[in-house]
Amino acid sequence: MEKLLFNLEAFIINCKPFYSPREFSSFFLVGVYILPQGNVREAQCTQADEIQSVERTNPDALVIVLGYFNKAKLRRLRSEKEAAFRSGDKGKYKEDKYRFSEEVRRAKTEHAPHLSNTPPLTPLTIKEEEVNKLFKHLNTRKATGPDCVSPSLLKHCANQLSPVFTGIFNTSLETCHVPACFKTSAIVPVPKKTKITGINDYRPNNMRTLQTLSWITNVQFAYRANRSVDDAVNMALHFILQHLNSPGSYARIRFVDFSSAFNTIVPAQLRDKLFQLNVPDSMCSWITDFLTDRRQFVRLGTHVSDLQHISTGSPQGCVLSPLLFSLYTNGCTSGHQSVKLLKFADDTTLIGLISDGDESAYRGEMDRLVSWCSMKNLELNSLKTVEMIVDFRKDPAPLPPVILCDSPVTSVESFRFLGTTIAKELKWEQNIRSLTKKVQQRMYFLQQLKKFLLPVKMLVNFYTAIIESILTSSITVWFAVATARDKAKLQCHPLS
Repeated sequence: MEKLLFNLEAFIINCKPFYSPREFSSFFLVGVYILPQGNVREAQCTQADEIQSVERTNPDALVIVLGYFNKAKLRRLRSEKEAAFRSGDKGKYKEDKYRFSEEVRRAKTEHAPHLSNTPPLTPLTIKEEEVNKLFKHLNTRKATGPDCVSPSLLKHCANQLSPVFTGIFNTSLETCHVPACFKTSAIVPVPKKTKITGINDYRPNNMRTLQTLSWITNVQFAYRANRSVDDAVNMALHFILQHLNSPGSYARIRFVDFSSAFNTIVPAQLRDKLFQLNVPDSMCSWITDFLTDRRQFVRLGTHVSDLQHISTGSPQGCVLSPLLFSLYTNGCTSGHQSVKLLKFADDTTLIGLISDGDESAYRGEMDRLVSWCSMKNLELNSLKTVEMIVDFRKDPAPLPPVILCDSPVTSVESFRFLGTTIAKELKWEQNIRSLTKKVQQRMYFLQQLKKFLLPVKMLVNFYTAIIESILTSSITVWFAVATARDKAKLQCHPLS
């Protein structure tokens, strides 16, 4: 909102930052410029009315006022206007405030028994129209599961099949039992690299039957409203940069890698965790049954292995697996103020904010993490767990390595953190170079599409979805501090 009056110029910006330490609903930035030739008193009144209007409309918001006030004191005027809503004398005001507090406490006491007698939650049911809609939106290019039912069949016969499967799904939820055919999986190894040297170069892709379908802490950025990969990267950099403002400080960043994280979940421990988070008993039982006594086999080309029964872990590729893992590891937090722990699903980052060379808290939290993982049946991959040291001190002495599972952790110059390459100098040339390479590859396809005389609207849609999405990846992290030369590299050449 922008206002231009005779006595002042002002604008009000409503913004929602990526991280709000006190969870304000929003932030309002108010820019004020009281004209030198204007009536200061009238300008003050006008601006105070505007600010109070914003505060009444958004009582949980933070309002920040800055600008040029022409030697006026806005705080003094606001105090006078607010005094009109208070009691006449100070003693009466304190008495009213005390009486109001007593009434609030009494109301809370009377309301508490009603909270304990709240009726149980309505059992979860699945509606037929939801199943029908889900079937009709299936991707027909997806592979079939072990039952050989294709997505195309479910999509084209959605009207006929949705009533049948709705009954099956609701019966499963009611009895807390998942049919065995829904827990059968075909494991198809997918190469991680072009050149295969061993079994670890394969990623298990779980092909399941197609018909299956603010408990999380603040350090977990996956599966939370208004949280994303960009927020996790921004938060990590915020902690580091804020700490490095202090003299004699540096940061050690540990990027932790788990070995087959989803395959190590213990259903009994997960059930206990879900109980602690007040998940309904029926849902806990259903999830436990879903993870217990699963059947799977490996399919590589025309070769098929024997059927194996497994009661550990969560199926790879299942939509529930990342969420269940996040809940399973919800108790993994840092116990020291100088050590920050951030998580995005199974990606865990430990940031040690070191001052005066004292690394005891950082190393202690790492030992605590190792013990916690051992208790939760999680295995740390010491070969893929790396560390990056951000140290801007002059001529710093070499730092001793950190030992993990009897092996020193590898120190790296840069790391690709949640899709963004971060260098230890906190410079972004390498990240921008990677983005530029991807953009140039995709610009070729855009040029080919133009040669085929596609409509401009389709070209714009292609650019927005395929090219612009790469250019804007984590742009809030690196664009403001990127050099003019690096920004020039991001400029796409016009189509000839």
